[in-house]
Amino acid sequence: MAYKRYKAAWLNKYPAIEDLRIKAQKRIPNVAWQYLETGTGQELCLRRNQAKLNQYTLTPQFCKGPLHPETKVHLFGSNYDFPFGIAPIGLSGLIWPRSECFLAETAQRNNIPYTLSTVATETPEMVADYISSPNAWFQLYPPKLEKDKKDILRRVWNAGFRTLLVTADVPTPSRRERAIRAGFSRSPSITPSFVWQGVKRPQWSIATLKNGLPKLKTIAPYASGADGESVANYLKENMRGSLTWEYCKILREEWKGNLVLKGIMDKQDAIKAASLGFDGILVSNHGGRQFDGAPAAIEVLADIRKVVPSDVKILFDSGVRSGLDVLKAISLGADFVLLGRAFMYGLAGLGVFGGDHVIEILRQDLLNNMTQLGIESLNALKLID
Repeated sequence: MAYKRYKAAWLNKYPAIEDLRIKAQKRIPNVAWQYLETGTGQELCLRRNQAKLNQYTLTPQFCKGPLHPETKVHLFGSNYDFPFGIAPIGLSGLIWPRSECFLAETAQRNNIPYTLSTVATETPEMVADYISSPNAWFQLYPPKLEKDKKDILRRVWNAGFRTLLVTADVPTPSRRERAIRAGFSRSPSITPSFVWQGVKRPQWSIATLKNGLPKLKTIAPYASGADGESVANYLKENMRGSLTWEYCKILREEWKGNLVLKGIMDKQDAIKAASLGFDGILVSNHGGRQFDGAPAAIEVLADIRKVVPSDVKILFDSGVRSGLDVLKAISLGADFVLLGRAFMYGLAGLGVFGGDHVIEILRQDLLNNMTQLGIESLNALKLID
């Protein structure tokens, strides 16, 4: 595998996700960086996610002799090599061209899930050339129009995606003021500022020239026109505020694969989702990108785990930057963890194999910290205070 050629050098130079974050900022235009990095409002929720994660501690147990930690997990009837996967990132082609295909390949090589967003810049049909079930997951922004919903579900299923994450936590677009100031638009266009930013980031610019400006290709066929403004208008009018419990109930009847409700922070919402037959609940505040007044996702995790049946899987994201963060989430009730920004840092910072390097950082951190804790099994985290 080509990553092996870079592994030793990269581990010495970029041993942590934060190193990739610094590298990524130097390689992509400011508008793309602000889109990736920003929260909303004063970005208190964004900072709260990591601050609260940092406050949680785990107590080591010693005198265990040689340990051989195991990171494999069983989820939704499938085996994965690690207890984490790649979260959906909308418009990820703006951050790095063809990122969906590169990250899908990374997930397939390393046997973890990759979640393609409805508002990604590649279609499920295209991404299916690089990944297959059970590694192929899809995030649905629920369309208001029944015919569009049915057609998207048909396309996703035919492309081999079997796990569907239904987004509940975007009832309306958030403002993301820092991204607005940087000139972000969901339909990127050539402006003097955009050109100047591209000139200062030649590697990104060359890749973008080869692939064209990013477009929301999955939903483009349903818009009134192929131009970016028409697609943006379709997104605003037909994929916002459409999710109801009745919609969820019907979706559960229609989708024959694994179904996860994404963005749950309230116990009663979690109980309702479980009662409708959802296979999983993703505890998340959208990475601090939607509502600045929300608690940190890690703060509500344990309470949600307590109120839903054990056969309903609990997934977690928001603020995760290390293997230790993954272990903390599992200790509080998560069965699986998703990371979004971390993988985009790797790809934007190092290119095609940047995602592989993120996995290696997390793998080493998981193994080291499991040994420090004195455990060989992820299930043993339930016994750690």
